Amino acid sequence: MGFFAIPSAGGGFFFAAWLTMLFWGIAAPRLGLRTISYVQAMLVTIGLWLVVAPLFWAMARRMRPRRWSGA
Repeated sequence: MGFFAIPSAGGGFFFAAWLTMLFWGIAAPRLGLRTISYVQAMLVTIGLWLVVAPLFWAMARRMRPRRWSGA
């Protein structure tokens, strides 16, 4: 499972960047903003991932049941 984690994360990143570009292009004219290119969408996506990933990691650690080692 660990072997396929990096390629699937890479594919997920490029797909997420494409979706970011797509939805930004839909919402930007209504908000009076410029549209962004795919490269700019990649920068937005990596920024979001760097902000959101530690939050998910912290939540996952908090929700994991603790194991008590009997001494």
